[in-house]
Amino acid sequence: MALRFVQVNFKARDDSALGRFWAEALGWSVSSEGPGVTNLEPEGLDWPDPAGFYIDLVTVPDPETVQYRVHLDLATTSEAHQAELVARLKELGATPADVGQGDVPWTVLADPEGNLFCVLEPREVYRDTGPIAAVVVHCADPRALARFWGEAVGWTPCEVNDDLARLRSPKGVGPYLELIRATPGARSAQSRVHIDLLPDPISDQAAEVTRLRALGATPADVGQGDVPWVVLADPEGNEFCVLGRG
Repeated sequence: MALRFVQVNFKARDDSALGRFWAEALGWSVSSEGPGVTNLEPEGLDWPDPAGFYIDLVTVPDPETVQYRVHLDLATTSEAHQAELVARLKELGATPADVGQGDVPWTVLADPEGNLFCVLEPREVYRDTGPIAAVVVHCADPRALARFWGEAVGWTPCEVNDDLARLRSPKGVGPYLELIRATPGARSAQSRVHIDLLPDPISDQAAEVTRLRALGATPADVGQGDVPWVVLADPEGNEFCVLGRG
């Protein structure tokens, strides 16, 4: 049995329009599994390629009520690349955002629906991640949450301290999962992004949900109704989904 950290999911007002923004931002392909759903995947990879990491965007009736603690960090290879990427993202519809970051080397932007993300300055640690450097979760206790997520998906902690836990697939591919201590009094990042996990094989969904609950996950109700996926919350209350057959 295994669980793959396979994608992030955006709740959107308009999945098609927001999907176009992120596809152009990342240089990824666009497809759709049905009305109200846009799927993004790296060029040359088809779902669910073991080396792939994906984005799903789903239109929901009232996305303004959705609030998660997850955002994306984008990687760059040089200061010139960072400047060029920020300029291109603004042309695509991103806007500068102030979350109290002060004078930092990265740039905080909001996508056309207001979801915050960061364009990082070049960092050696992200040289081989592809365009998404990390999926970032704000939390109270990075050390404790790293234990949960490490056991949940079998990822290796690369760095763990009181303020940051960084994990990555043991295959050394795709973005990092970063658990960052939330700064007291800081403004919450606006985000409608959550994590999706894929059982391998998919028929092990029920067993994997049982295993996750033994690790400390709890059932969550976000109004999902009768769906083939299971919504859980990690020990700090961050919702995520364990996918099943559609």
